Amino acid sequence: MIEPKIFYRELDSILAKINTEKTDENFFWTILKAIEENFAQSLNIRYCHIYEQRGDEFVLIRSSVSTKKGGIAKNIPIDSRTVQLVLKNGSYIFDDPDLAAVFDMKPGYGYIVPAAIYFHGREQQWLFIFELVSGWNAEEITLFLNSMRTALNYRILSEMIDTEIERAVQIQKSLLPRKSPKFPGYQMYGISQAAQIVGGDFFDYFQFDETQIGVSIGDASGHGLPAALLIRDVVIGLRMGLAKEMRIVHTVKKLNQVIQQSTYVTSFVSLFIAEIESGSHLFYVNAGHPAPFVVNGESIQDLEATGITLGFMPEMDLHRSYVHLDPNAILVLYTDGIIERQTDEEEYGINRLKKLVADNQEKSAKELVELIYKKVFEFGQRKAWEDDATLVVIKR
Repeated sequence: MIEPKIFYRELDSILAKINTEKTDENFFWTILKAIEENFAQSLNIRYCHIYEQRGDEFVLIRSSVSTKKGGIAKNIPIDSRTVQLVLKNGSYIFDDPDLAAVFDMKPGYGYIVPAAIYFHGREQQWLFIFELVSGWNAEEITLFLNSMRTALNYRILSEMIDTEIERAVQIQKSLLPRKSPKFPGYQMYGISQAAQIVGGDFFDYFQFDETQIGVSIGDASGHGLPAALLIRDVVIGLRMGLAKEMRIVHTVKKLNQVIQQSTYVTSFVSLFIAEIESGSHLFYVNAGHPAPFVVNGESIQDLEATGITLGFMPEMDLHRSYVHLDPNAILVLYTDGIIERQTDEEEYGINRLKKLVADNQEKSAKELVELIYKKVFEFGQRKAWEDDATLVVIKR
């Protein structure tokens, strides 16, 4: 038997390699070569082989032995008793010659015992086959096999999760405006900062025609992937509804019915959506969203809720309201991640936000957004954002 301290040190080393090695087309082969280099003598492992499932059989795709020196079966039926034992148990030592026969090993010397591990991704399955020569220890081999199998499955699962999260990130990024629209007489600029990898905030623009443009901002309860999934549905629903020339009240009511029936853990969305007509007219609905405000000189006007948050009830009372945008007026839309950012148990607050805008009315929409983010981030002592934070500024 190998000395326990040496065995566990070598085992830790190979497990670390599985967790850190680049997962390219040579990943499995790199791991197997490392196993041979580190464990061939101590565990009495001679050769290693990689099989990949293709249809109703496992096909040999890589082997550390040439057919001139020995060999192994090129194809193994998936319904064979031997393979089924590996699939059922995750690992298996085939010290029964009848079970080992399916591998069709051609040893150059002595009696060979195959040992196998099974691991899988979403659509692919693999077998690693190790050739054990005289002197192997069942307890050591079993620990080794199960450790390899667990580490490989975990790495593959991690890669799958990372891929899915990256897809979610890309989907969410694709839903946010890539650039600010050009609309005669107005400046527009917005940013959305997720607290986690993906977030539950959004903003969007709707270019109806040369004389009318829309803007929306929303916040789903909760954070992370559930909130992001719901926001995806909201953005797509708004775009589809408004593309069909539905009015905003009707569109929001229909959207509320969809959200109310949602099976996501996150099931409530605050939403503000407005239509700006060329000139000075702004019509809006506010479904439970923190009140945007308009700053013009010393005047500050809140655009209060005109209905409840989406998702609470299948039917909702919602009406449209109106505000006049004078020249130089500044409309500020935000989510609560902006005003609820904290330091020493004190929130940044709506009053600080209003004062910051009022004191910097000469700045452009882009400059205001960047200034607000800078000040709010510094207020939170430059710590990571604890809540999704979205901000849109429209200046006439």
